[in-house]
Amino acid sequence: MTTLEPLPDTATDRPPYKAPGRVRRSWDRNWYAWLMVLPTVVVLTSLIMYPLVLGVGQSFTNLNEANQQSEICTKTLGGGEDCKPNPRQVEFVGLDNYVDLLTGARGHFWREFANTLVWTVSCVFFHYTIGLGLAVLLNRRLSARGVYRVLLIVPWAVPAFISAFAWKFLFNPKFGLINNVIANLGFEPVEWFNHRWTSLFAAIVTNVWLGVPFMMVAILGGLQSINNDLYEAASIDGATPWQKFRNVTMPGLRPVSATVILLGTIWTFNMFPIIYFVTGGQPAGQTEILVTGAYKAAFQGLRNYSLAATYGVIILSLLVVYAAIYRRVLRSQGEVF
Repeated sequence: MTTLEPLPDTATDRPPYKAPGRVRRSWDRNWYAWLMVLPTVVVLTSLIMYPLVLGVGQSFTNLNEANQQSEICTKTLGGGEDCKPNPRQVEFVGLDNYVDLLTGARGHFWREFANTLVWTVSCVFFHYTIGLGLAVLLNRRLSARGVYRVLLIVPWAVPAFISAFAWKFLFNPKFGLINNVIANLGFEPVEWFNHRWTSLFAAIVTNVWLGVPFMMVAILGGLQSINNDLYEAASIDGATPWQKFRNVTMPGLRPVSATVILLGTIWTFNMFPIIYFVTGGQPAGQTEILVTGAYKAAFQGLRNYSLAATYGVIILSLLVVYAAIYRRVLRSQGEVF
């Protein structure tokens, strides 16, 4: 009589079960969404990440118009096959560009930085306060409210360079409307672009006119999302209009305000066309900001691409630090951002 031997227990020989990770679970559930997003990721990587990495690398070199790797002569000039490569090559210089820029050996970084701070803080402050006031007015029941909304959005719809040229003409010392009004009031006309602060003031006024509509529309959307029951409860408690505004409206606008102030700061910090077209850096480059300083380094005189890249890296670093501190402050106040 034969006896049956028990089968070996293979369950104990199997490796322990390992749950799939977060990326694998996300892929299993949303693989179609990943495939739809993939073209956008590829395009953004090509158009943003690659130039960004290339620019950071160039900031550590001495790349300029004279030593870029190109031929001394071109076929259009008749050089033909005899053209020879440029013997001067781009060299790695480490942090020399940053040291030269921050110490003032090249460029006027600290003056441009001061102008950028004044420019950004002033513009964002007036963008928000004027936009808030207009939004509060338009949120009420007014006759022809739709017409007012359309008219107040017009500055945002007009291309920035057209608005810049229009305001530059308004501030023209001889033919501008603003100086004509000042002269009719019995005062001396102002040479707006002959002094640093009056020239910067003209640029700030232009940018405020352009930027207020965006703030107004965003804040108006935030106002319409606040529950009216809160205002009714405040009225029952005997709150004054100012108390309603301070204790109901402003807390209700906090998420919208946090977003638009951050975006407005970043956009204004890098607002190139207004400074370039309105003041042109006058007088003598005293109203340049960081982004126009980068443009001058790259496209005026001996084109110093490495110095322009250094400007770009510093601008990006400043904005990243600002955004990180801004987010941390908001989180400490209980805001999720």
